[in-house]
Amino acid sequence: MNLLLAALFFLIALVFALAGVTRAGVWLIERRNPPVGEFADIDGARIHYVHVPAPAGATLPPIVFIHGASANLKDQMLPLRPLLEGRAELLFLDRPGFGWSGRGSGNNETLAAQADTIAALMDRLGVARAVIVAHSFGGAIATAFGRRHPDKTLGLVFLAPVSHPWPGGATAWYYKLTAIPAIGWLFSETIAYPAGMLQIGDATACVFSPNTAPDDYIEKAAIPLVLRPRAFRANARDVAQLYDYVRAASPGYHEIKAPTVVISGDRDKVVYATIHSVGLERDIAGAELVWVHNLGHKPDWIAPDLVVGAIEKVAGKTVDLQAMARTVESRIAGDAYNDGKCPDIKVPDAELAPI
Repeated sequence: MNLLLAALFFLIALVFALAGVTRAGVWLIERRNPPVGEFADIDGARIHYVHVPAPAGATLPPIVFIHGASANLKDQMLPLRPLLEGRAELLFLDRPGFGWSGRGSGNNETLAAQADTIAALMDRLGVARAVIVAHSFGGAIATAFGRRHPDKTLGLVFLAPVSHPWPGGATAWYYKLTAIPAIGWLFSETIAYPAGMLQIGDATACVFSPNTAPDDYIEKAAIPLVLRPRAFRANARDVAQLYDYVRAASPGYHEIKAPTVVISGDRDKVVYATIHSVGLERDIAGAELVWVHNLGHKPDWIAPDLVVGAIEKVAGKTVDLQAMARTVESRIAGDAYNDGKCPDIKVPDAELAPI
């Protein structure tokens, strides 16, 4: 009995110690990564955004950026804003529950609802129509946006997107665990931060592999913000529902009529590019797939010039994206970072989602 009591007291002490480490870690993360933009209340959710007004003589239409899982607005703003500022009105935002944006009182728990929140923010800022640029998980939200708000969708640019059902529908175990109400709360309040900080470097390397992550990417892009308990839970709930969303939504992608470009790498180690990117090209009439050899999961950072070219293309300019892709390939042909450590994700073509 004494041994059982000692074990119980040890377990309780460990939980409190991990909770204390998490609280201290959250304080440090937020101190190092303060908000960089403004806030707007959208249907009860406090949304953090950076709005760059249209310059005089803008040569491109407004552009709205939707970041992926585990990220925030800096992930796209840092590589792409320098190439686009002075050419177009730009809107970068933290998706509800990420970065410095609040989740709201249950009104942003679905991908469709988050698309509606983005549309409402555009209305608030006077952005009538825009090119939507979405990375990874943001691609699924962009499909919802394109279907629900076609009047606001001037064009769609998907970067290494997720969009279709994949074999088995599996996601990382910690997403499923964190999505469980009580257990997930305890996990995110105690273990997620210290474990996440230990793994964040290797995980980031695999996101970029075979290409090399830029120096100080994790710090510059404020990636540790997702390890705060509320953000971690929001991220987990999003990922946990992703498979069901794309399974239900993908048969309706033919409804999307906006000009569309999909940029994907054949060495993506995060999503099944042969399912998602090929599926979008197949299901959205007129979509152009730009397949880049030896590119991983981060076209926004590794090939920002190609991303800008895609924005120009859907905006109506004449751009040879395939030629631009070959230029990118020549630039990254020798990249082999973490090749052995981060295996490629590939599936047979027969596993493509049905039309």
